[in-house]
Amino acid sequence: MKGPTPKPIKASDLDAWLSNNTELTLVDVREEQELAIAPFPHPVKHLPLSDAENWMGTLDDVLPQAGAIVVLCHAGVRSWNFGCWLLEQQPARDVWNLEGGIDAWSTTVDPAVPRY
Repeated sequence: MKGPTPKPIKASDLDAWLSNNTELTLVDVREEQELAIAPFPHPVKHLPLSDAENWMGTLDDVLPQAGAIVVLCHAGVRSWNFGCWLLEQQPARDVWNLEGGIDAWSTTVDPAVPRY
């Protein structure tokens, strides 16, 4: 049986949502060096997947219990996997995945964000 999966969100839709909605938590699962190259231009909770053993046990402290969570990475694959895992742990969460990741954000919303 397949579990719940994150809802997809396009970069342009996320941009509109961010300008209208403060009840939104962004989770960036990329590595430190990726954030250094192309930081997301909004506040994010940084939870690099390679460091999961250090933050996995504190998710309830790090992430709000209510409200939408949008996960992102470089191309949308790692974040989708993280979103699936998060929903396995807490199926009631409202989890979204940025389709195409920061790369799609750069090409469709904000070309000032470097591509890599």
